[in-house]
Amino acid sequence: MNEVLEQVLGYVRGIWRRRWLVLAVAWVVALLGWVSVYLLENQYEAQARVYVDTQSLLRPLLSGLAVQPNVEQQITMMTRTIASRPNLEKVARMTDLDLRAKTPQEQEALYGSLAKGIKLQGTERENLYTISYAHSSPDLAKRIVQSLLTIFTESALGTTRRALSSSQQFIDEQLKAYEAKLLDKEKQLEDFKRRNLGSMPGQGGDYYAKLNELNVALDDARLQLNEATNRKKQLEQQLEDQEEVLTTPGPGVLTPTSSALDGRIAALQGQLDTLRLRYTDLHPEVTRVRQLIARLEEQKHQEEELAKKRASSNSVGIKAQNPVYQQLSIAIAEADANVASLRTRVNELQGKRGELMGSVDRIPRIEAEYTQLMRDYDVFKKNYQDMLARRETAALSGEVESKTDAVEFRVIDPPRVPTKPVSPNRPLLVAAVPIGGIGAGLALAFLLGQIRPTVESRRQLKELTEYPLLGVVSRIETEKLRFEQRRNNLLFAGGSLAMLIALVIQLVYYLIFSPAA
Repeated sequence: MNEVLEQVLGYVRGIWRRRWLVLAVAWVVALLGWVSVYLLENQYEAQARVYVDTQSLLRPLLSGLAVQPNVEQQITMMTRTIASRPNLEKVARMTDLDLRAKTPQEQEALYGSLAKGIKLQGTERENLYTISYAHSSPDLAKRIVQSLLTIFTESALGTTRRALSSSQQFIDEQLKAYEAKLLDKEKQLEDFKRRNLGSMPGQGGDYYAKLNELNVALDDARLQLNEATNRKKQLEQQLEDQEEVLTTPGPGVLTPTSSALDGRIAALQGQLDTLRLRYTDLHPEVTRVRQLIARLEEQKHQEEELAKKRASSNSVGIKAQNPVYQQLSIAIAEADANVASLRTRVNELQGKRGELMGSVDRIPRIEAEYTQLMRDYDVFKKNYQDMLARRETAALSGEVESKTDAVEFRVIDPPRVPTKPVSPNRPLLVAAVPIGGIGAGLALAFLLGQIRPTVESRRQLKELTEYPLLGVVSRIETEKLRFEQRRNNLLFAGGSLAMLIALVIQLVYYLIFSPAA
């Protein structure tokens, strides 16, 4: 610890020995610095405050009807690009600064100085922004801030309108393209339907549905044909059992019982014919009626035999048409016509089925091609309708943007310039200059002490020579030497005091008397 303290004291004694150099350097730096501070130009800062109101009343009313731009994002982008190159060029043109810059180098310097001086401060939560710019000319600083305020308000509105305009143009182009595609696809569908008339999937269902329907209809027609054929055969069998002409006793013979039996048999025969049309011969009702007819016919036969025995040999019989025979003949004719009709129907269905089976490769191919055409047509139609709806939305958004203000800019404080400059801070600079001079003098004295060192203590001498120290010769100070030391100290103190007085005078001048302070 003693060694470090002794070394520090050695540095201090070395600097004190060169105190005049420190004082001279401090005076030179102070004088040059004070002159530079005096010659500095005053910088006047113009400011303007603007409030951005993004809470429009139309936004909730037009929700879902028009496109709502992200106003907050646009304002944020504008705040970050306020000092962009295009905006700087606009500011230079609006303030006529571009007339001063003749060469590209001067223009770059102008844009660089503008970019450094422009300041935009604010908070995104409150949307209150402050635009400021400092320059030696108050009027120029004010005009630059006014230009920035104009660019800030117009750019935020113009960006949305330009985006909507370009969007509308793009949608119109896409709408025309999809309209052309839709018309072309409609023409292809029309030609396809004309070429494949009768084989289209929509005309009675698809191929396999048609084939299945024809098979079901053909099976049903064949069943009906078989039923009609069987009925005709049964009617023919019944007709064989009947006589075409019936012989009745002459007028001289009375057979009331036979006449009654004939009526009952005819009625039962008609009932049997009706039942056979509905049921088969093995049906219980049909069997019962047939048995009853058989008993009545047996009874009739017995009565006729008895009547014949009683009748005389010269009796005369009367012949008449059998009504059952006539009804059966009519029924057979109707059944024959029905069989012919059903046979024609079966043949026609078989022909259609054969044609459909012959087109087993063509019909599915037509259906697949038609499905592909309809799929493309539906896609183009949907896209066209979507584009049409989007065009209406874009048009409504453009009307809203052009006739209303989604963002309202309120200038809280117009551009103004204070009477006092914001820089330079001359009192601070004036006070800092001598401090810097003293620091430079101390650094120079310390550096010279390191370049040309002097022995300040016995320990330092011993370390330099590496010989044992036998003694020390003290310097005897005379009265003249002490007088010179006091005079030098007084002169050094006077020089330092003069610097302090000069500093105080300048501070008083800049703080009290100078209007630019």
